[in-house]
Amino acid sequence: MLNTNDIAAQIKFCLNGTDFPSLGSKYEGKVRDNYSKDGHRIIIVSDRLSAFDKIITMIPFKGQVLNQMAKFWFSKTGDIVGNHVIEFPDPNVVVAKECVALPVEMVVRGYLTGVTSTSAWYHYERGDRNFCGNVLPDGMVKNQKFEKPILTPSTKAEHGAHDESVSREEILKRSVISEEDFDYMADVSMKLYQRGVEIAAKQGIILVDTKYEFGRDYEGNIILIDEIHTPDSSRFWYQDEYESRLASGEEQKKIDKEYLREWLAAKGFLGEGAVPQIPEDVKVETARRYIEAYELITGETFVAEIGDVNKRIEKNLSKYF
Repeated sequence: MLNTNDIAAQIKFCLNGTDFPSLGSKYEGKVRDNYSKDGHRIIIVSDRLSAFDKIITMIPFKGQVLNQMAKFWFSKTGDIVGNHVIEFPDPNVVVAKECVALPVEMVVRGYLTGVTSTSAWYHYERGDRNFCGNVLPDGMVKNQKFEKPILTPSTKAEHGAHDESVSREEILKRSVISEEDFDYMADVSMKLYQRGVEIAAKQGIILVDTKYEFGRDYEGNIILIDEIHTPDSSRFWYQDEYESRLASGEEQKKIDKEYLREWLAAKGFLGEGAVPQIPEDVKVETARRYIEAYELITGETFVAEIGDVNKRIEKNLSKYF
């Protein structure tokens, strides 16, 4: 794995964003820059880190970790559902099929946990025993495993607004998506989560919870888009310490962006007001955890070079200009 000095050296080269008009019309998401042209979408994964529905800071190598992690998982789940991938021409880039994104995220949770106001634990701790249509028993403790994974769908908010966790019934009542499409996405999501749990377990890792996004391609098929099982869309814990930490009431050892969420929460930031200044050592540790997650889960060594990510991307995408 890259050492902390290498990670720190990359901070000044972090990819904050891109500006390539000739790639097509641009849409800028929280983390990804999307360019659409000629039936395909070029998705460039930046180093921006989003938490509490806000852009918090930039983390070195984060975009590459996310893109290569998604590449790994797309290759492991293609038998469950089709996905949007055409090719990966650069460590931070995927060229994908153009799809119409469906306005519901499928969030699958295997454990009662979380720190944000949309988390299962936040609601449970406050006495709510019906979370997005899932009836939860009394007497559970934080980080406890559910008897079986639960689905807590989330409506996709407009850019800059907050997503909303709601039940299947509420989504169908709002006519956001058809019952047939919802149930297909729900079934696929549970299968994807189970596959993720099984593969992660072989590496001694727990896939705690995750989210999936779907789109409809030009043939009318519902396929998996965006990313899958990355540290941005998922929570991961270490299997070997889970039971002892649960029994003692300790927090679980994490390998995801929850580290930075908790650092922010300890500073009193839960999404409102000014974002605290993020020290370099916190950025480096966050990056280290992203890289560690990649290596632990894929079993592959993370290979990256210190340097200008934007220039490298421009070179590798030359055929699309």
